Amino acid sequence: MLTFLLDNIGTIVVLLIVVAVVVAIIISHFRAKKKGKSSCGSCGCGCASCAMAGKCHSNNHK
Repeated sequence: MLTFLLDNIGTIVVLLIVVAVVVAIIISHFRAKKKGKSSCGSCGCGCASCAMAGKCHSNNHK
């Protein structure tokens, strides 16, 4: 088992980094969702120019 780990340490480290990045993206997505932000407003240019403005927000938030 130790030989396997030592032979594949580079692959294991890269895998752990990729998993950490994916988990961070998912957590960021859920935190933004919890704060009421959506993918429509995440670009920073506002919903007025967004084609999906009527779909991702209710009419009160335009």
